[in-house]
Amino acid sequence: MNGNLDILDLVWQASWPVKVVMLILLGFSFASWLIIFRKKATLDAAQREASAFEERFWSGADLATLYREAGARGGEGARGMEGIFEAGFREFARPRPRRVDNRNLLEAAQRAMRVALMREVDRMERNLEFLANVGSISPYVGLFGTVWGIMAAFQGLGSIKEATIAMVAPGISEALVATAMGLFAAIPAVWAYNRYATRVERMTVRYDTFQDEFFSILQRQSQGAEDHA
Repeated sequence: MNGNLDILDLVWQASWPVKVVMLILLGFSFASWLIIFRKKATLDAAQREASAFEERFWSGADLATLYREAGARGGEGARGMEGIFEAGFREFARPRPRRVDNRNLLEAAQRAMRVALMREVDRMERNLEFLANVGSISPYVGLFGTVWGIMAAFQGLGSIKEATIAMVAPGISEALVATAMGLFAAIPAVWAYNRYATRVERMTVRYDTFQDEFFSILQRQSQGAEDHA
C-alpha cells in the first residue's frame, strides 16, 4: 500500500452511504462559512454605524435634525442605534391632544425603542442557531459515516480465512475521513458561534445603554415643556 495519504482517492473509494455523509458535511461546511462571512460583515457594519451615530448624537446636534436625517434614508430606513433613536423620537414627537399625559407619551416612546432594539437584536442573531447546530451535530454525522465504513470494511473480511491489517486498513482509512470532515465542519462553526454571540451580546448592551440615556433626555425635555406650560 502506498504510504502517501491521498484524501481524494479515499473519498472516491468510500461506500455510497459514507459518500452521502461526506456530501452532507461538505454542505454544512459551505453554509457555515457563508454565514460566518456574512455575519462578520453585518456586525462590523452595526458597530461602525453605532459609533458614527453616537458621535453625531453626543456632538450636540439638534434631535429634530437627527430625526429628519434618519427618516430621509431610503430603502429599509435607519438601522441599529439610529433606528432605535428614530423609533423613540417618532413616538415622542407625534402630534397628540394638548392635554395628553407626559407619562403615557414617554411610555410610548420607550416601547417603540424597545421594539426597535429587539428587531435589531433579532437581525444580528439570525442564522447563529444554524452555526450552533452544525457545531453540535457534525461530529456525530461524521462518526456515523465512520462506523458505517468500518462495519463495511470488516464485513468484507467475512469470507476471507486469513485477514491481515493490510486488507482492512484502506476501508478504515476511508471511513475515518468522515470523522475528519465532521470536525472540519464543526470546529469553525463552534468558534464563529461563540465569537459572534459575544459580539451580539455586547452590541445589545450598547443599544440598551443608549436607549436608557436617550430616554433620560426625553424625560428632561418633557419635564421642561411641562414646566413652561
